[in-house]
Amino acid sequence: MTTVTLSSGSAFDPEAYAIVIRPLTEEDGGGWLATIPDLPGCMGDGESEIEAIADVRSAAICWAEGALVDGAAIPSPSTNSLEAAE
Repeated sequence: MTTVTLSSGSAFDPEAYAIVIRPLTEEDGGGWLATIPDLPGCMGDGESEIEAIADVRSAAICWAEGALVDGAAIPSPSTNSLEAAE
């Protein structure tokens, strides 16, 4: 995975952003859609929830690279990632 360095010198971490995931209807191709609300337009999909999450995290790297090229700010995560209870 590519590392994106922010202007602050810290590395962009897509895992720090909350992900919203929902099932897709059969008309939409089935599977799952994952989005990162803090990064407008950043989305990924997959046959399983895990695949959709991996895809959106990969898309977040591309999103951040594009923002840097465009001179746009990369928003900070509005919430911390949630950890699953065991």
